[in-house]
Amino acid sequence: MPMDFHFGSLANALVFAVLGVVILIVSFVAWDKVTPYNLWQEIVEKQNQALAIFAGLMALGIAIIVAAAVH
Repeated sequence: MPMDFHFGSLANALVFAVLGVVILIVSFVAWDKVTPYNLWQEIVEKQNQALAIFAGLMALGIAIIVAAAVH
């Protein structure tokens, strides 16, 4: 059984992957702007583990929503 390689499918996958990453980054930056604190400073400099866990779960939630919307 020969394997057919479809460049259109590969291009679609790459476009949607890039689109998903861009949406994730934009939403993360928007969340950082809306909150009253500096996310990077709180997580890295002040070692706020609770905020780091929350930020990771927020990113995971947005990624699931984007994946469902793209799929």
